[in-house]
Amino acid sequence: MKFLTFDPQISPGNPVVEVQNLVYAYTNQEPVLQKLSFTLNAGDRVALMGATGSGKSTLLENLIGLKQPRSGKIFINGIPLAPKTLPQVRRYIGFAFQDANDQLFMPTILEDITFGPRNYGVPPAVAIDRARQLLADFGLEAYANRSAHELSGGQRRLAALAAILALEPTILILDEPTNGLDPAWRRHLAQVLLKLPVQVMLIASHELHWLGKVTQRALVLSGGRIQVDRDIQPLLQEKDTLDQLGLPVDW
Repeated sequence: MKFLTFDPQISPGNPVVEVQNLVYAYTNQEPVLQKLSFTLNAGDRVALMGATGSGKSTLLENLIGLKQPRSGKIFINGIPLAPKTLPQVRRYIGFAFQDANDQLFMPTILEDITFGPRNYGVPPAVAIDRARQLLADFGLEAYANRSAHELSGGQRRLAALAAILALEPTILILDEPTNGLDPAWRRHLAQVLLKLPVQVMLIASHELHWLGKVTQRALVLSGGRIQVDRDIQPLLQEKDTLDQLGLPVDW
C-alpha cells in the first residue's frame, strides 16, 4: 500500500494539541471531565483508554468543538479553540465517528470522498484524482461508484477514513474505529493507520491489544481525569493496574 504524500509539516516534539484544565458537564449533572490537562506533540500516536462512561467520546467532541467546555482551554497548533476559530481549527483535524455511516451520505463512495474537498473549493478534477488515489490506497477502486450500503463494515470504515483524509488533515482523531470489524479487517485498518502521514493520531478504543499495535502512548481516563499517561506497551503488561481502571486486558 502507498498513500497520498501530503506534507503535514511535522516537527517532532512540538505541541500540536494542548488541553488545559478542561471541565465539561452535561446540564444539571456533575462534571464528566474535571480539570483535565495533557499535551499531544508532533509525531505522537496516542491511545485514549477508559471504561465505558468515562468520557472518552465527550473529550473527543470537545477537541473538535462539537461540545463547549464549562471552563479550561484547548489549543490546536497554538490556536485557541473558540467559536470564531472553529473553521480554521477544523481544517487541521480529521475526525471519525464511531459509526462510519454517519460520514457516508452521498449516492456513491467517490462522491463521499470528493464532497469535503469540493466544499472547501478544491477544483473538481483535483478532488476526483485525490479520491481515486485514496480508493486505490485502500483497495476500494472497484467500489467507487457504489453506495456505502453495498460495502461491508470494514470497507465502509475505510471509505469513511478516505473521506477524512481527502481533506488532508494533520491531526487524526478516531472514536472506536474497530467497532463491528472482524480480526482481518482490524489488522487491515492497523496497517493503513501506521502508514498515514499525519502529525498526531488520537484513537479511543476498548480494543487494548489492537491499540498496542497502532499507538505508542496511552492516556487513561477515569474519574474525569487522566489517571495514566505513559508508554502503552509496559502498561498493557500491568494487568492489575488495568483491572483497577476498569480495563481488564484479557476480556
